[in-house]
Order: sequence, then C-alpha cells, then structure tokens
Amino acid sequence: MEDGPQLATYRDLLIRYMTHESELVIEESELLSDFLQEHGVSPADLVTMHLEVMKQTRTLDRATLRSMEFLINMMAGYGREYWEHQELKHKQKQLDKEIDVAAEVQKALIEGKVPHCDFADIGAISEPAKKMSGDYYRIVNDGKRLAVTIADIVGKGIPAAMCMSMIKYAMDSIPENKQGAPSSILANLNRVVARNADSSMFVTMFYGVYDPVTHVFSNSSAGHEPGFYYSAQQDCFFDLEARGMSLGLASGSRYKEYARVIEPGDMIFLLTDGVTEIRKDRDFIEREHIIKLIRRSMHLPAARIVRRVLYELKRMQHFELTDDFTFIAMKF
Repeated sequence: MEDGPQLATYRDLLIRYMTHESELVIEESELLSDFLQEHGVSPADLVTMHLEVMKQTRTLDRATLRSMEFLINMMAGYGREYWEHQELKHKQKQLDKEIDVAAEVQKALIEGKVPHCDFADIGAISEPAKKMSGDYYRIVNDGKRLAVTIADIVGKGIPAAMCMSMIKYAMDSIPENKQGAPSSILANLNRVVARNADSSMFVTMFYGVYDPVTHVFSNSSAGHEPGFYYSAQQDCFFDLEARGMSLGLASGSRYKEYARVIEPGDMIFLLTDGVTEIRKDRDFIEREHIIKLIRRSMHLPAARIVRRVLYELKRMQHFELTDDFTFIAMKF
C-alpha cells in the first residue's frame, strides 16, 4: 500500500496508542474513522493499513503476520457486502431527498386556508405523522355560506398522499357557487374514488355547510370520525353524529343529510381519528378527555384553541404523533 497521508496518519496514531494510550489519541482515532468511512475506505482496506504499519514497526512475528494476512483474505467477502451496503445507503439518501421534495409539493397543493368570516371565528390545524399526510381539509366562504370538508385516507405514506391529492382536485373542480347539498357532494366524490383509487384504499370524509341567513348547519358523513357540537344555551357537548359508508367502498353509496340550527355562542369541532387515537398510558384517550381539553381553551380565539389542543395531545405522546392530526374549530 502506498505510504500516503491516510497511512501516515494511521501509523502515527497507532504508535502513539501502543506507546502511551490516552483519551486524546482515542478521540483522534474516532475522527479518523469517520474520515475514512466518508472517503470509502472499507473494513478490509483498514485491516490492510493496520498490517502495513505493523510491518514497518517490525513488531510482528511470523505467525501473527500470517494470521493477519488470512484475516484480510477472509474480509474480502465482507468487503463486497460493505460496498453493497454503501450503495444501498446512497440510494436511500436519494429516495429520502425525493420524498422530501414530494412532501413539499403535496404541502403546497393541499395545505388548507382559513377564510375570513364575519359570522364565524374559524381555526384549523393539520400536522402529518410522517413526511407526507393522508389528512385533508378545505374551508370555503363564498359570501353566502360556509362549506367545510375534513377527510382522512385509510392508510399512510405516499399512496395515501396521492389519493388525498385526487380528493383535493375533485373538490376543487366543483365551483364554489355550485357546491350542492352535502349528501350529493359525498355521493359524487364516492364515485370518483371508487373509479380511481386502489381497491384496498378508501376515504372517510365529513362535509358540512352553514347558512348564515337561516343559521342552519347541514352535514353528511362518509364513515368519518364524529365531531363535537357545543350548545351554549345548554353548556354541553354533543357528538356530531352522521352515518354513511366510507368513500370508495361501493360506487352506488347514498348519504343521509343532517341539519341543526346554530345559536349564538355555539361551536363545532371537527377532527380526524389521529386526534381520538392519541394514547395515554398505553390506552386510547376517551372523547371526554378531548372535550375537557377543549373546555380549557374555548374562551380563546379558534386559531389558539386548535393549537392548544394539539400541543396538549402531543405532550401526552412525548411530542411524537403516531397518526396524521387535523383539528378544526368553528365559533358562531
């Protein structure tokens, strides 16, 4: 082996270690080890380097010398696996970069915006468990009514994110002034998902519309997690029940529509199952626990309510989400 700078550095550290072991030498050897790995020096190359230094110092007897030569031959096979491992690491880094780009594109495509409303205070927050999200929400105020959508792909990762993008474009294709009744919207979307999504994938969705003139909130659900309705007059929370089959399971599914009159001070909270499936002491938290968290913050503006609830739920899981998290608050 050529007596280059790597070999010279290795020889210097080895001799210093053999003559006088010190923490400084050990620290320097760790730095050299990192350097050699970054520059593609394999384990077999490292053993060869060690053997060259030992030959130069003339501290090896014939038996030890032969044993180290045997070790180098044995490590040839390990070397092949080492380079294969390095190639896999390189490919993984490339894949991670591509996923990062895809995640940024997805975020720009489906990131929901909260419109200004004179008749409602609205807050929304959505945070993926991984780089790409299977949750989606959309809030539209066309000046005559407020339409709110929240959905969750049953699945995670890139396939769920791609399916959610399809849902986003299907929703965007509906003109704001022709949104229609919640039940018909879900029926139309169901046909889109049934035709285009993989048979193993389906979508849960809640779609609601509020009319500020009649003060009626009408909604339909496709197997989605029930939200919460707070009655100011009764000072009580109720499940925002709405039943229906998830999108994509059957192309001819029909959806029932529900309606209620919203009084001043009432509130509506919509969520995905990433909220209700938060774990505490190894068990899922009860819906009553989420209501308690909301009650502690319901005097705040809607945007602060959703951030506060997210913080408290993440704190229970040591700030590591196990599922995508989306939460919407509407104060009337």
